[in-house]
Parts: sequence; structure tokens; C-alpha cells
Amino acid sequence: MVGTYGTLGLGSAMADPVSAPATAGEAVQRLIDLSRQSEQLNQQALNAQADLDTKVAAQTTAEKQAADATATLDAAKADISRYQPVVNRAATSALLGSRTNRLTSLLVSNSPQQLLDQMSVVDLVATRTSEQLGQYQKATDAAAAAQKIATTAADAARAASTAADAIRTDLESKRAALQGSMAGVIAAWGQLSAGDKSALAGSMFPPGFDRDSLLRGLVPGSGTSALAAALTRVGDPYVWGATGPDQFDCSGLVQWAFHQVGKNVPRTSQQQSDYGTPVAEKDLQPGDIVFFYSDISHVGIYAGNGLMLHASTFGVPVQVAPMGSTPFHSARRF
Repeated sequence: MVGTYGTLGLGSAMADPVSAPATAGEAVQRLIDLSRQSEQLNQQALNAQADLDTKVAAQTTAEKQAADATATLDAAKADISRYQPVVNRAATSALLGSRTNRLTSLLVSNSPQQLLDQMSVVDLVATRTSEQLGQYQKATDAAAAAQKIATTAADAARAASTAADAIRTDLESKRAALQGSMAGVIAAWGQLSAGDKSALAGSMFPPGFDRDSLLRGLVPGSGTSALAAALTRVGDPYVWGATGPDQFDCSGLVQWAFHQVGKNVPRTSQQQSDYGTPVAEKDLQPGDIVFFYSDISHVGIYAGNGLMLHASTFGVPVQVAPMGSTPFHSARRF
């Protein structure tokens, strides 16, 4: 059913969704249009959530770096305070002309031994003062470097927080739009007759589909084994934002199937389109991932012979269906 979707703008199908359709065909088309819109909005909301998660993680990292840098700066300032009296004494001594030197020791000594003792004390004081002045210089250098790092980290934390807030606002907007679109889909679904609902749902497998031949020789952990896992979900309902185990949206089904074979595939169809390696349409093999529409808002698992397994749309369960009439975008091999 996804193959019959139009490429409507996100607002075009929302006009008066609960008014009575003139014909059964119009009612079905309205549901298809609204479902397509909802699928787009669902993927956009999921992308916004993933973006927010990334921004929040960046914010947390930046805030920790800022806190660490501030702690380093505080420690450097404490070292400066510890050595400051030494610096002050050295400065006062230099200003007044210190008498603590070898010549003074010679002039005031009463004996050779006293001279040696006094000169040893002078050397020790000079050495300690020099070492402490060196430590003071190291502390001031460390403080300057820490101040720069702390300022940069604080700026990064503020920027990350601002970015997260912007994405949060965008996410809420997309979620609100999705909720409105979902309400329109459900209302349109309620206007269909039982026969129209059954026709829309279609069959779970196309005529002649041979599951056993398709999966013959599958390799554990491969795309084919993920396809085998997904085939066990045929008949499960499509639900916006669902990732299983018994209800799915399109990208949720792909993620769930590959998780069953030990692969952590990204959540959204756009993210999945960057995962794995690209495959040309002419080189598709069962288990490859196929993407549709210019905005990559739909995804399925290739099932051979121009067929795909996918969670299509509201009112249509997980099924194997032809993919030829759906606008193909690209394919990947996971």
C-alpha cells in the first residue's frame, strides 16, 4: 500500500479530515494521503529526538569538562596562594637590599666555623626561595592555562545547552504535528467500510511467494537472517513510533530485525540510510535495506524478485509487497 502514496506537502492532507468523503474511493485515498503524511512526520519526530539525544550528550560532556576545568583552576589558584608569601618576601628583600648574603656572613662571623655555618644557611635559604619561586611560576602558568580551558569549556557548555533547547522546541512542534496527523488518519479510517479496510490491508504475501526458497542457505547474522526474523512479524500492526516486538513503524521493524541477529542498527530511516555499505538497485539481494522517497521517509527489507518486507502504514499490517511503484531512493547492505 505504501507504493500508492502521493508526495503531498505536510499540510495539504490535513484540511477537514473528518468531513464525509463523497465516495469510497475518496475515503481510501484520503486515508492513504494522511497516512503518508503521518509517516513523514513520524520519521521527522524520531530524527529530532535522535538529534536531541546527541545534543544533550554533548551538553553533558561539555558541562563535565567545564566543571573539571574549574576544579583545575581552583587548585592552581590555591597553589598561587600557598607560594605568594615567599614571593612577597623575596620582593621585599630585593627592594630593601637583603643583608643575607655571603659578604655579610663574612663580615659578621666571629670564627671560621661560624662563617661556614652562616654561609650554608644562606645557600639553603637561597635554594629554597629559588625553588619556591619556580613553583609559584608553574602555578601561575597552570592557572592561566586552566582559566583559558575553563572559559572555552563553559562557552561550549552554554552553546550545547542552547542547541539542545532549540532541538527540544523543534521536537515538540513535530510531535504536536504528528499527533494532529494521527488523529486525522484514525478519523479517516473510521469512515471506511469493512470491505474497504480489508482491501486496503491486502494480503500478507503476494501470489507465489516462497519463503523457504528465499531463505535457503541463509548465513547467521546476515541480512538474510534479519529478513527471516522480520518474516516472523508478518501480520503485526503498524503503529507510529513502535519498535516491536509485536507492533512496528517502518524503521522500527528494520531495527528490530537486525537486533535479532546481533546488529545495532540506528533508529530512523534517514540514519539507517547512512549505515552499512551502499548497494545499487540492480545488485539488490534478499536482506538488503531499501529506502524510498526523496526525504528517505520509508524503509523496508528487500525480499527478492522486486518485493520488500515492510511495516507499511496505519491499517496495513507488516507484509511482503511489491516495491516497484514506490519512489526508490537508495539501498544499503548491513
